[in-house]
Order: sequence, then structure tokens, then C-alpha cells
Amino acid sequence: MDIGSTIRAIRKRKNMTIAQICENTGLSQGFMSQLETNKTSPSISTLESIANTLNVPLAYLLLKNEDRMQIVRKENRMITSSGSDNLRVEHLGSTKKVKLMIVELPPGSSTGQDPHAHEGEEVHVIIKGKIFAKQGEDEAEFTEGDSFSWNACTPHIVKNIGDESATILISVYTES
Repeated sequence: MDIGSTIRAIRKRKNMTIAQICENTGLSQGFMSQLETNKTSPSISTLESIANTLNVPLAYLLLKNEDRMQIVRKENRMITSSGSDNLRVEHLGSTKKVKLMIVELPPGSSTGQDPHAHEGEEVHVIIKGKIFAKQGEDEAEFTEGDSFSWNACTPHIVKNIGDESATILISVYTES
């Protein structure tokens, strides 16, 4: 964990000096300096005092970098292709267990020749176009604004049945 660097970054962003932190917390400047360079570890009560002074939640100071807000700018999205029809997939963001993507299906394309299954749960929102989705014995057609969800361990298939490209926002949750 890199608590000291986090504290220093927040302190500087808020234009606070180490002396100001020490004045509000009763900590010594030497301790704060060592803390900000990760040469010492604070107690939870000390961290709580620092968090209150910085006006940030204590839990934020304890987050690992990978658990903090991740930003993906539109121009920096990873774009891949998927399936036999090489569907365009824009990766919007992810956490350890959730992925969010936009999938574009050209007219007549599908997620594969046959229904397929995989780990996870999915939620789909039709942004544009006309889609047919089938999972087991359940099937339906969807248009802009409609949504559907399913457990992906049951074989399923999604097809563009419209005359124009279809765009789907998909969220996938997996345990691993």
C-alpha cells in the first residue's frame, strides 16, 4: 500500500502544507514527512485524524491504486473484434469483476454461428438498431432503449436483424 504518497498527493492538491496538517492533527512534522515518504506506518486513529483534516473518507486512504477510479477517455478506448463476424468491441472500463463495453453488429451479423456459453452474468442495452436474442428456449426482438439480461452459462446468441448497424452497451459480471 502507498498511503503516504496518497496523503501527499491529496495535501498538495488541496494546497495544504505539512505544518497545516500537523497543526490540525497534533502530529509532528518529522512523522508526517516519514509518513508521506512511506518510511513509517500510521495507526488507524492517526489515519482517521489525517483523513478528517484533508476532508476525505478514511476508506479512500486505504484503497490500492487499482481499486481507485479508473479513467478511460474515448480516444484511448481499447478496441478489439469478437466472433466469426469480427464484431467491433469498444472496452469502456472494468473492475476486477465487471466489464463494460459497446459492441457494434453490422446488419446480419451475430455473436457466432451457434449459441455459446461462458462464465458470468450480462446486461444488454440496445443503443441503436434491431436485435434478436435467444437463450435456451427464451427469445425476443429488441430495439433502441430496450434491455435484457441473463446468466451467460446458458447457451445464447445475439443477432442484428435490422438493415443498419446495431450498437449494444453490455455489462459483464464474473466471479473471477
